[in-house]
Amino acid sequence: MTARTCNLAILGGGLAGALIALAMARHRPDLRVLLIERGNTLGGEHVWSFFESDLNAEGRALVEPLVAARWPGYDIHFPAFSRRLSTPYASVTSDRLDSAVRAALPAEAVLTGADVHHATPVSVTLADGTEIAADAVIDARGARALPHMAGGWQKFAGQMLRLSAPHGLDRPVVMDARVEQVDGYRFVYALPFSPTEVFVEDTYYADSPVLDLPVLHARIADYARQRGWQVAAVDYQETGVLPVIAAGDFEAFWAATGEPEMARAGTRAALVHPLTSYSLPDAVRFAHHLTTLDNLSGNSLGRASHAWAANHWRGGRYYRMLTRMLFAAAPPGARWRVLERFYRLPEPLVERFYAGRSTLADRARLLIGRPPVPVGAALASLSGGGRALADLGADFGITREPSR
Repeated sequence: MTARTCNLAILGGGLAGALIALAMARHRPDLRVLLIERGNTLGGEHVWSFFESDLNAEGRALVEPLVAARWPGYDIHFPAFSRRLSTPYASVTSDRLDSAVRAALPAEAVLTGADVHHATPVSVTLADGTEIAADAVIDARGARALPHMAGGWQKFAGQMLRLSAPHGLDRPVVMDARVEQVDGYRFVYALPFSPTEVFVEDTYYADSPVLDLPVLHARIADYARQRGWQVAAVDYQETGVLPVIAAGDFEAFWAATGEPEMARAGTRAALVHPLTSYSLPDAVRFAHHLTTLDNLSGNSLGRASHAWAANHWRGGRYYRMLTRMLFAAAPPGARWRVLERFYRLPEPLVERFYAGRSTLADRARLLIGRPPVPVGAALASLSGGGRALADLGADFGITREPSR
């Protein structure tokens, strides 16, 4: 058994934990940080993307070392409507995240291949018996389920395709819904990392979290064939099943997902956009917020993270309402109509929506006009009726938004 000490122990070297470590190295170099990750590398195997308008200047500076590619805009496609938008778009890869964190922190501050056996707000015990004493511990290990929450799922399989000839894309296709609509709202996402490398993701807004990987991989291959792309190799692949939150009881969720006094970050604190499942903007904002705190003791950090997450939950009420409309009012095969209508709106409104900063005027604009789903079904979804929403956790699902 060995012992270590630090000011801040971060559990989980994924996006949320890594960004906290980077923010502390940048703004609080006086603190001894220890980043603990069970895998052999940080970030796992993922591509995270964001719109430049999601972040302020401070946030963009923090993320800059992680960016593997950026583009001056992006395209979207629907059966009878396409649009080119000018909001700059960027992607972060796990390889860049791993190298950036290791470059910013001392070697002894990054502990990989380490399983956490037990943790408290001020201590960590690893599976090999190592004891770590910390002024504070923050849990950023993600969450496979969100107990006491309900909604649907955004699930996907992605592959980095190496082509034998250029693909012809000059910017990302963030949403191509011209594909067959199966298993909910389906679209393909394509990121051109080089003239002959394109990351293609088959994505679904579905009622079930089940992934049939052979089927999804076959659909990616079919999409490539339809585009005339000749695939020389698949260099990388990933999968994901993300919660799309329609309703829930935040305090019950917090109590059910760990020690109530433990500080949390990322999905473990429900710091995601309720409808898009995007987590990078919230991870960046929270990481920066932590660097401004005067008191980083265990219980104080726990209270601060709870307060931040609870405020985020309250701020997401409108987006959870939209999620209920999407899943409970729109038939699975017609959900694309909701997104098509959304993308016909002014570009600044689209930017603010993805950033989670929709104005009152934006919110009204999203709801007025002829709805793309039956009015009766939409009203039923808002009052708690309509089709049942899936349980996102291990305990029970809530199909109405509580008045908290």
